[in-house]
Parts: sequence; C-alpha cells; structure tokens
Amino acid sequence: MLFLKRSLTKTMENKMKQSLLSIAVAASMLTAPIAATTALAKDKLLLKTPIAFSTALPGLGSPIPRVAEQLSTLSGGTLKMKVYEPGKLVPAFEILDAVSSGKINSGYATAGYWAGKIPASSLFSAVPFGPEAGEYMAWLYYGNGMNLYQEMYDQAGYNVTVRPCAVIAPETSGWFKKEINTVEDLAGLKMRFFGLGGKVMQKLGVATSLLPGGEIYPALEKGAIDATEFSMPAIDARLGFHKLVKYNYFPGWHQQATVFELLINKDVWNGMSDQHKAIVETTCKASMADSFAEGEAIQHAALIDNVENNGVIMKQWSPEMLETFRTTWNGVAKEEAANDPFFAKVFADLTEFRDGYSIWKENAFLPRK
Repeated sequence: MLFLKRSLTKTMENKMKQSLLSIAVAASMLTAPIAATTALAKDKLLLKTPIAFSTALPGLGSPIPRVAEQLSTLSGGTLKMKVYEPGKLVPAFEILDAVSSGKINSGYATAGYWAGKIPASSLFSAVPFGPEAGEYMAWLYYGNGMNLYQEMYDQAGYNVTVRPCAVIAPETSGWFKKEINTVEDLAGLKMRFFGLGGKVMQKLGVATSLLPGGEIYPALEKGAIDATEFSMPAIDARLGFHKLVKYNYFPGWHQQATVFELLINKDVWNGMSDQHKAIVETTCKASMADSFAEGEAIQHAALIDNVENNGVIMKQWSPEMLETFRTTWNGVAKEEAANDPFFAKVFADLTEFRDGYSIWKENAFLPRK
C-alpha cells in the first residue's frame, strides 16, 4: 500500500509538472507575438514628406511617390512615406528649415533652393557647364561629394541628414518672347532663373528672380517676368510656357544635370534602425537611376510636339554666346569662392575630380556632333 501511495504521488507530481510546463509553453506562445508586435510597433516610422515639385511633373516630382511605394514594400510596411504636394504642408522654400527644426521629419527638394542661406548648396544641385549626370553621381558616391554634402549642412547648423534621391539630365536654356542673338538682347530682361546660372545672367544685365514652378506661368502672363527657364521640355510642357513664349533655347549650359535631395531630420535618422537606414539608402540610389532614365526617355516626344503642334521655335545658342556664358561663369565661380570658404572647398574638390574624370571622358566617349 505504501508503495502504491508513493507511485500515485509521483505520478501526480509528474502530471502537475507537465501541466505547468504546458501552461508555460502556451503562455510563451501567446506572449511571443505580442512582444514581436510591440517591437515592430517601436520600429514603425512614417516620414511626412512635403515636396518642392508637383508629382505631375515627370522626373521632377514623379520620383518621390515611387520612392514612397518602395520604402513601404521593402520594409514590409514598417517604413512609410506620406507625400505632400507643394505648399500643402510647408512652402517649398521652407522645407530645409522645417525639417531641421523637427516641424516635419523629412522633405524633398533641391539644394539650390537654399543658396541664399548656404552659398555652397548650389554646387550640390546644378553647376553651369557640368558635371553631367553620370559624372555628378561618380563624384557624389565615389569621390568626396557625399562627405562634403553632409558637412555642408552640419557646419551651417542644420539638423538634417541628406541623401540624393533623383537626378535629371540637361534642361532647356530658357523661354523667351523674342530671339536672343547677342548679350545686348539680354540686357534689361526680367527672367526667372535658378541657381548659379542666375548669377551669370545677372552679370549679363538680366534681372533674375527664383520662383517655384507653380508661380512661373502667372508671372509670365501678368508680365512680372519676360522670360523663364525651369526644366526639361517634357516638364516645361506641363506648365504651358509655350502658350506665352515661343522661343526655346538650347543647350542648358546652366544645368547639365540637376540633383534632388531627400532631407530627414537628423534626430529621426539617428533613431532609425539599421534596416530602415539601408532601405532609404538603397531606394534613393535606385531612384537616381530611375529618374534619370525616365527623363531621358520622354524628351524627344515633347520636342516634336512643341514644334509640330505648339508653334515653338527651337534655337541653339551661338558659339559666341556659349563662350560668353562660360567666361562669365568662370568669373562668378571665382567670386563665390572668394566670398565663402566652404564654397571654395567644395568647388576645389569638384574641380579636382572633374580634371581627373576629363582624362577618361576625352579618351572613352565619342565626340558629340
């Protein structure tokens, strides 16, 4: 009997242990998804991203919705971006300040918009007479470009992390109401003009102003400006410049390539997981290739449409005018470098890279007709 009692007691103890183990296992199975969900929730991030260019503009605004889609897909929905059209959240020219202060956590624009605050910023947006897109990306990613790009914002006191996130090829040189054959024809014109090229035009007697894309047509219509440049033919077509001004000049000496940037508040960036950072990096690099390809694919159709259906007169700058633009730009670059040490630092680095790149370019590339 004593043996039987001991056996029963041991059996009951074993069953109790098994039951407790089962309960513990069940509890862990229930709590594991909760813990995982909580960890996932902490990792979730929504980038609220006002943009400087309408998403209806191909190559300019169209890349960023695709970036938003890829961020969500690659992260499994833990990293999302909500895109706000120009002016819907903050004005285009206030994006940098808003991201830096934390008013918004990200923004999409072009660095040249901050030239009034940071003179060197234009060098990370578009430089007269090059570099072209391929050379620009080479300097940014495999030269010293990205280090200097981030350093520029850091030394200027902006709390942002920057990543190039789109690039387009040459723009048109401008839209005019009349033919421009000499420098004298430029004198006295009121013209919307961007970046460092605008400083060149000022030296040649043009009164320049920098207007967001949506304000250019009304300014032309009201006579506030006589002429404008903005972007590539397919982009300009969306804004309807051809309805008001018929002379379209090439080549776009002032913007042989234009880089667009994704700005993220640095505190937000530092708090992101390594996975999310890698997704942003990879997606923006992919967008650089995608936006460049998109821009290159659609321009010829716009040029044909302009001539055949819109009455546009396409003009090429004479060699003399191009040389005037180049010589004037060289003078502007020296002035900007003398006035701002960081501009001088970046321009010297870019120039050194381009001097080396020219050896490859001159030997490897077919001459352009």
